[in-house]
Amino acid sequence: MTQSPTLLYDWTGAPLDRLPDRIQYGASAFILNERGHLLLQLRQDNRHWAMPGGRQDVGESIAQTCLREVWEETGLHVRIKRLIGIYTDPTQYLIARYPGGDVVQICNVCFECEIIGGQIAISPESVDIGFYPLDALPGPMLLTHKIRIQ
Repeated sequence: MTQSPTLLYDWTGAPLDRLPDRIQYGASAFILNERGHLLLQLRQDNRHWAMPGGRQDVGESIAQTCLREVWEETGLHVRIKRLIGIYTDPTQYLIARYPGGDVVQICNVCFECEIIGGQIAISPESVDIGFYPLDALPGPMLLTHKIRIQ
């Protein structure tokens, strides 16, 4: 008897019609301002809110990925304070579907970071960016980021 594969959903909650093409590693940053509000960006590619972050490049550590992605996406320099978690379960919306058609299973390392410089700015990857109270986060939000924030 063959067991059917688990139904998987992408990071927006949409069901997948095929398995991911590959696994990619990435980092995300949980950044609070002095008022305790969380930094989020409205992503250009899927129009969902998310913490800053992205895929790891060859030749860099996962910590370097986090620092680079925050700088590229927000204009802020940050320092990593601590590891929040490592997220690898594809049944928890850890699958990205990109506009070009790529479907990718994600292994994410989420860090708590603090701002040490720079000036907040919208990047080409974002439509909007800002700090939001934890009890009033904007939507729609990537489901995998909701899990990380909780």
